[in-house]
Amino acid sequence: MSRRRSTMSEQFKAELAKDLGFYDTVKNEGWGGIRAKDAGNMVKRAIQIAEQNLSRDRR
Repeated sequence: MSRRRSTMSEQFKAELAKDLGFYDTVKNEGWGGIRAKDAGNMVKRAIQIAEQNLSRDRR
């Protein structure tokens, strides 16, 4: 089984997990301990932040 290289930094992922309220799970169990729903919400939030940054850069 091959592993994908993460495009998000560990620091950014940790910040997202804190903001979304599941950082304790990550801290205690690692990233494999989070629910699929939490992972999806994390990706959704990262996309929102990227879109905000792009629209801000275009101004």
